[in-house]
Amino acid sequence: MQSKKPFAQGVLRRSGLAQFIDHTLLRPDARPMEVANHCREAVRHGFKAVCVNPFHLGLAAGFVAGQGVLPITVVGFPLGATLTSVKAFEAREAVNLGAREIDMVINVGQLKTGKTRPVLEDIAAVVQAAAPCPVKVILETGLLTDDEKRIACHLAVEAKAAFVKTCTGFGTGSATVEDVKLLRREVGPDFGVKASGGVDSAEKAWALINAGANRIGTSRSTMILGG
Repeated sequence: MQSKKPFAQGVLRRSGLAQFIDHTLLRPDARPMEVANHCREAVRHGFKAVCVNPFHLGLAAGFVAGQGVLPITVVGFPLGATLTSVKAFEAREAVNLGAREIDMVINVGQLKTGKTRPVLEDIAAVVQAAAPCPVKVILETGLLTDDEKRIACHLAVEAKAAFVKTCTGFGTGSATVEDVKLLRREVGPDFGVKASGGVDSAEKAWALINAGANRIGTSRSTMILGG
C-alpha cells in the first residue's frame, strides 16, 4: 500500500488542479469537431470551464449543459482596441448564446495614455451588458508597466468586474508569479485573479495559484494533468 501512496497523492493533486482550469481553445483555425472534443475533455477531467471563441460558443454551451462545466467566451479579443459599443454587443450576444462568464480585453493603448475614464467606461459597459454573468478583465500584462497594472486593477474593481486576468496568450509576455502577486495585492482577497498565458505545467499552475490566482487559463490543460 505504501508504494501506491505517491501515485494516489498525484492523482488527488491533479484532480484538485482541474477545478481551477479554464480549458481554452481560441485558435483561429479551430474547427467545430475540435471544439466538441475540447468540451468532452473538459467534462472528462472536471475542468472549471471551457473557453472558446464566440462563433463556437453555442456549440460548447450545448455540449457542456448540465455537466458542471462553465461555457465562457471572449470579447474584444485579442487586441481590446475595438469600440466599446461593439464589446457591449458582443457580451450581450454571448450571454444569449449561453455564456456563463465573459473574458474581455481592455483598451491597452488608451490605458497607456494616462486618461483612464474611457477605460473604466469600456469595462463597465461590458459588465453591464453581460450581467449577471461575471466578467474577467484581461490586462495584457506583458505590455504594461507595474504602475499601469495597478491602475488597471483598480479600474476593474471600480467597474464591478469579477476578475482581472494576466494575458490573452496572443500578445507579448505570459503569466508570472510576480504579476499574480501584484494583481492579488491590488484587488484584495475577495476579487478574482486569472493567470493565463504560457501555463504549460502543473508546477507552474500551482505556483501561480499559490501566488494568488484562483483561476488558470490554458490550452495545455490535458497535458498538464497527464492525459
